[in-house]
Amino acid sequence: MNINRCFGQIMKTVICASIVFIFHFSFFTSASAQKYACVNTDYVMRSIPDYASAQKRLDKYVADWQKELEDKMGELEGMRADYEQESYLLPDNLKKRRQEEIKEKEQEVKALQQQRFGAGGDLDKKRAELLKPIQDRVYSTIERIAHEKNYAFVFDKAGSATILFANKKYDISDDVLELLGYKPGATNAPQEEDKTKQKPKNPEMKEPGSRDKMPTPLGGMSRNKQ
Repeated sequence: MNINRCFGQIMKTVICASIVFIFHFSFFTSASAQKYACVNTDYVMRSIPDYASAQKRLDKYVADWQKELEDKMGELEGMRADYEQESYLLPDNLKKRRQEEIKEKEQEVKALQQQRFGAGGDLDKKRAELLKPIQDRVYSTIERIAHEKNYAFVFDKAGSATILFANKKYDISDDVLELLGYKPGATNAPQEEDKTKQKPKNPEMKEPGSRDKMPTPLGGMSRNKQ
C-alpha cells in the first residue's frame, strides 16, 4: 500500500516536471520567433519642425518664469541684508515684525517656485500643452508601424535605454519620420541658436531659505507614456 502511494507521488512529480519543461520550451521557442525593432525618439523629435518650435516657446516661458523668481529672490535677499545691518539698532518689537516679514517673503517665493516649476505646475502644464500632442503623434505612429510589421517589441535607443548594439536594418526611426510626412536625414527642424547663449530648460530651484545663487534651469524632455 505504501509502495503504491510512493510510486503515485513519484509519477505526479515526473508529470508536473514534464509539463513545466514543455511550457518553458514552448515559451522560449515562441519568443525566439518574435520580431523586434528599435527607434531613436530623440532623433525623430529633433527632425520635426513643430517640435522644435514648441520647445522654443516652452523655453521662453521658462526664461520668463525664472526671471520672475530671481527678482523675488533678490527682494528677499535685500530684506535679509537690510535686517542684518539694522537689527542691532531695532527694538525687540520691530525685530520681530521684520523677521515675520522676511518669513512671509520666503513663503511667497517658495509658493511661486512651486506654482511655476513644481509637480503639476505651470511648466508641466505648458509642456503637456505644447509638446505632448507632438509626442503622442510620434508614439502613435510607432505603434502603427509595430502593428503593421508585426513587431512584438520596439525599443527606444534614446535616453537611458541600455542597448549595446542595434542593427540598422531593425531601426524604424526613418520609417516613423516618413509616415509622419518628413524626409529622413533632412534638416527639418529650424536652425537652433548658439547653445552658449540659450538658457537651459528645466529649472532645479533651491529652497527660498538658501542664500546660494539660484541655479539656471537644466534641459530635458520627457515623454508621458503616460
